[in-house]
Amino acid sequence: MAGVVVGWPVGGVPVLVATALKIDWTKMPTYNTIMAVAAGVGLLLVVGLGRTLLHGKVPDHLEGWALAFGVLGLILTLTGLHMTLTWPLAGQGFPFDNIVFGEPSLAFGVLMLAAALYLWHKGVLLAAALDRTGLVARTAGPVSLFVFGMGLACFGIAAAGWTYTLFAAPVQEPISGAFADLPLLEATFISGLYVLVGLGAVLFPFVLRAGGGRLATVVGVCWGLAGVAFTLFGALNYFTHIGLIVNTM
Repeated sequence: MAGVVVGWPVGGVPVLVATALKIDWTKMPTYNTIMAVAAGVGLLLVVGLGRTLLHGKVPDHLEGWALAFGVLGLILTLTGLHMTLTWPLAGQGFPFDNIVFGEPSLAFGVLMLAAALYLWHKGVLLAAALDRTGLVARTAGPVSLFVFGMGLACFGIAAAGWTYTLFAAPVQEPISGAFADLPLLEATFISGLYVLVGLGAVLFPFVLRAGGGRLATVVGVCWGLAGVAFTLFGALNYFTHIGLIVNTM
């Protein structure tokens, strides 16, 4: 990367010369675009399935739900695992982004794969159960502790984002770069999304114990809003990230 260099003109007086930002993209493979879209759509699917079950209905075509969960879970697991184990975003000075994006994606991806496996093999039992919410609560109860723990982790990520303004875009990035001189703005936006996801995750075990109610509505709103925002923001990043690459090659 380059930003400002010191020049030495005739007379020996140093001057600052602004240079264009350059990134060696071969050392920083970036794919949090598809991760954001997959995570956002995954959250929306979880909300949709949960709402259907809480209304006492049998989801249509459970195999289709299983396939959708499986597709998104595979994307998040593979990309999250690679980012978690290899830290590709550390090559040009962004090692913290591997934790911010990689580990939550890995966790969510594995959870979605587990849900896909359950719906594919046990969907008939779920459809035939007289107490579907009770069956889901008993089945998801043990893993809800991990969901709770990752909710706390999301709060930690949000706090780090606000404290260190981690998510500010460089001026070379289209759209987002227009707010480069307001780093707290994008930090607040992204951290706010992690707060929404974290709040829903922390409340999830209690929703299972209560069998629904107002807490389920709160979780649905949190994950629904975060899902829409992550999906749209990830789709927008397909333009902004490509523009950043073109502008910094």
